[in-house]
Amino acid sequence: MKRAVFPGSFDPITLGHFDIIKRGVTLFDELIIAIGINSDKKYMFSLEKRKQFIEEVFKDEPKIKVVTYKGLTVNFCKEVDAQFILRGLRNPADFEFEKAIAHTNRKLSEIETVFLLTSSGKSYISSSIVRDVIRNDGDYTGLVPDSVRV
Repeated sequence: MKRAVFPGSFDPITLGHFDIIKRGVTLFDELIIAIGINSDKKYMFSLEKRKQFIEEVFKDEPKIKVVTYKGLTVNFCKEVDAQFILRGLRNPADFEFEKAIAHTNRKLSEIETVFLLTSSGKSYISSSIVRDVIRNDGDYTGLVPDSVRV
């Protein structure tokens, strides 16, 4: 069974994440959307709310599981017997950052990272931009799945 982990904070899930997940799920037998817990980070949405947003979006997709985890992603991958990490790339800066992480993960374990380019119409969307739009009472509905309503 080909199992992949798509890790992130998903604060909140965006249409960019949605794009990568919908395309990524076709490549694997199971895709685990793994919401990382980082106590040093200040989140806009609670862990429970972020998980709820994602579960609602993918409630009809049996190949997707939504979980939370702490610690190194490679250790979590070992725990759930995942052979792949799925990551999305929006731009060259993302590639450089993600490449360094992928090399480190390969050094720490035999995990393979699979990169998908975000669709061109979604490449400008990031969770930080969405949070800024929400904080400033802007219309964020075209940036997130329908389940994300505040």
